[in-house]
Amino acid sequence: MAPLDLASPLTERQATQAKVAELRTLLGAQQLDAYWVPAADEHLNEYLPEAKQRRVWLSGFTGSAGEFLVGREQSWLFVDSRYHQQAESQVDPALIQVSKLGLDDQKTLVETLEALAQTQPGLRLGFDPFTLSVAQFRELEKRLKPVGVELVPLAENLVDQVRAQRPWLLLDPLPAYANAPLFHLPDALTGETVAQKLARVREALQKAKADLLPITKLDQIAWLLNLRGNDVPCNPVFIAYAIVTPTQAFLFTALERVEAALQAALASEVTLLPYETYSDTLKNLISESTPCRVLLDAKRTTLGTHCLLPETAQIVEAANPIEGLKARKNSVEIEQMKQANLKASRAKVRTLSWLAAQFAQGQSLAESDVAATIAAFYREEADFWGLSFPTIAATGANSSIVHYSTPGPQHLLQPGQFLLLDSGAQYFNGTTDDTRTLIWGEPSPSQIERYTAVLQAHINCARQQFPKGATGSQLDGITRSALWSAGLDYGHGTGHGVGMFLNVHEGPNGIHKRAHEPLEPGMIGSIEPGFYEPGWGGIRLENLYVVVELPKADAKPTDLTWYGFEPLTYIPFDQTLIDLSRLDSGQRQWLERYHQTVLEKLSPSLEPADAQWLQQACRL
Repeated sequence: MAPLDLASPLTERQATQAKVAELRTLLGAQQLDAYWVPAADEHLNEYLPEAKQRRVWLSGFTGSAGEFLVGREQSWLFVDSRYHQQAESQVDPALIQVSKLGLDDQKTLVETLEALAQTQPGLRLGFDPFTLSVAQFRELEKRLKPVGVELVPLAENLVDQVRAQRPWLLLDPLPAYANAPLFHLPDALTGETVAQKLARVREALQKAKADLLPITKLDQIAWLLNLRGNDVPCNPVFIAYAIVTPTQAFLFTALERVEAALQAALASEVTLLPYETYSDTLKNLISESTPCRVLLDAKRTTLGTHCLLPETAQIVEAANPIEGLKARKNSVEIEQMKQANLKASRAKVRTLSWLAAQFAQGQSLAESDVAATIAAFYREEADFWGLSFPTIAATGANSSIVHYSTPGPQHLLQPGQFLLLDSGAQYFNGTTDDTRTLIWGEPSPSQIERYTAVLQAHINCARQQFPKGATGSQLDGITRSALWSAGLDYGHGTGHGVGMFLNVHEGPNGIHKRAHEPLEPGMIGSIEPGFYEPGWGGIRLENLYVVVELPKADAKPTDLTWYGFEPLTYIPFDQTLIDLSRLDSGQRQWLERYHQTVLEKLSPSLEPADAQWLQQACRL
C-alpha cells in the first residue's frame, strides 16, 4: 500500500485500508492468522461508548450487531437479515466480504473459520476475552477445536493498539471514556432500596450455595444500586464492575465522577473502589475465602472475568439472579413505566398530527425533519433524559432496512410511500419504544394487504391469553401464524424486554425463537411483527406491554393460572392501510377497544388541533 498523505483527508476507503493493514501487521507480530472483532465491549453492551466501537471504527459498518473477521489477506463482515442492506451500503466489497446470514449460500463466522482451517492447518485466531461471554467462547471452542483452530486470548485488544499507537491515527483521536457523573434514583421511582435489593440477591446466592457474585453487565449494576449514568449512548448506565458477597458489596468505577454526597449515601451498603482494581479485588476475595463458590452466569459474564478466577474458585453456573429480579417490575416501576409511555405516546401522536398538517399544506418533508420533530416533542415532556435509541425515520425503500439509522435531508417523503417511524425516549421514570408505519396518498392493494397482515399478527399476540409457564418462543410462533398463512415473515424477533429507565433491550424475557424464559407478571416488553421487501418497503407495528395475571372470571375455566398483556403504548394504527374485512370479530373488537382507549387517555392532554386529528385517526 502506498504511504498515506497526511496533508490530505483520508477517504473512507483509504482509512479502512490503512486500519486493516496496521492490524495485519500486529497479526504477524503475534503469529496470528486472523483476529475476531465482535460488536460487544468489556461489558457486553449492545450500544457502545464511542471509545469502544472497535468494529465500527475498523470496518465502517455502524449496525448494532455484526462480527468482523480480519485474516492475513481477506476480511469478512457477518450480519443477520436486519442489516443486509445497511452492510451493502456501508462496506466496500473490494475490501470486506459481507456474509448475509440467513441466506442459503452465506457462511457464518464459524463456518468461514472451518473452511479456512482446511487450507491453513493450525490456524490461530486471536480475540479479546473481555468482548465475548463464556457461553460464546464455549460454542466457538466446541466447533473450532475439532478442526484444528487454536483460539488465542490476548491480554490487550489489537484494535485498541492500532488506534492508540500509530501516528496517523492522531487525526482520529480516542474519545473520552467513562467520565460522566453518576446520579441516584429515589425510592419513589424504584420502589425498592439498595439494601432491599442486596438482600434479595444475597438470598438468591444462599439458595445457589454461592459465596460471591461478579457482575459485569452495566444495567444489572445500575438496577442493583439505584444509580444511573451517561457513559453509553441512549442507555442511562455507567462503566463499572461490581461484586456481591454475603456481607459486602463493591462498586468499581472512576471515583472522581462520584460526588461526595453520593459516596456518603452509598457508604453503608457499598464499598467504592477504582475501576482498575476489579481484577485484583476479585482474586483477593476468592483467595481470602477458601473454598469460595463463585456464581457465574455463562451468558452474561465475559470470558475475561472467568479467566481471572483462580484455580481455587469453585464455579456455580447459574443465571445471574439480578437479571430475573430486574425483569419482574414492582408495582411502583410499572406505574412509572405507564406514565413514561403515556408521555411518549403523546409525543408520537403530536408528531403524526404535525405530519398530517404539513402534508395538507403541501410542505416538503425529509426523513431528518421527522426525526428532529419527534425528538423535540419528546423533550417537551416532563423529566426527559434522552432518546432510548437513534430514531428510525425511514421512507420508501429505506423502510425495508430494519435498523435504518441515518434519516437524512435528501430522502423526501412521497405520497404513496411508507414512512416507518420507530422511536423511543428515556424519562427519569421509564424507557419507551414504539413503531408505526403510515402513508399519505392512495395506498396500493399490496400495501394494504401486507399492512393488515402485520396488524393481525400484532393483535393476535397482544390479545393472547397464555398459561403460567408459557415462554416467548411459544408466542413467537402464534404471532407469525397470520403472516405465514399469507406467505410472509420477518427476520427479527417478535419482541424484547425493556428496562425501567434502563436499556431499551433487556433480558431475560422476550418473544422470539430462542426466548425460553417463562413470561411472568411485571415483565415489560415489545410486540413488533413486521414485513420487509428490499426496494418495495417495510412495515413494523410495535407497542410495549406489561404481563399481567388475568382475573379468574376472564381466564379459561381450568385450574391453571392465566396471563395476558396490558398495553403501555397508546398510538392509533393507520386506518387507511387497514382492510377491516380481513379482521375476524375478535381482532376487530380488540382494535376498536384499543383506539377508544387511545382517545380516552390522550385527548384531554392534547391541544385542540391534535385532539381533532386523533379523533379522526381513531375512527374505523
